[in-house]
Amino acid sequence: MTARKIQSMAVMAVIAISCLLCCLLLSACAQKPWVRPYDRLNLAQPVMAVDRHPVASSYEHHVYQAREGARGAEGGAGGGCGCN
Repeated sequence: MTARKIQSMAVMAVIAISCLLCCLLLSACAQKPWVRPYDRLNLAQPVMAVDRHPVASSYEHHVYQAREGARGAEGGAGGGCGCN
């Protein structure tokens, strides 16, 4: 094989790889399916909730902070017995 033929094959390979790369990058711009806000209620399951009882867990968190003397360790100010 001549040097010119090897060079043209290398150029063709670079062009082919560039085209493939462009196709892969442009495919990421496709619109992804999303859930409409009014459909989320039907799709969300109570089991998937991070906190099933927010009021009860808030109270338990308050009691834990007061009992451990860790009040304010999570960003709040204060400390002591937990009295308001």
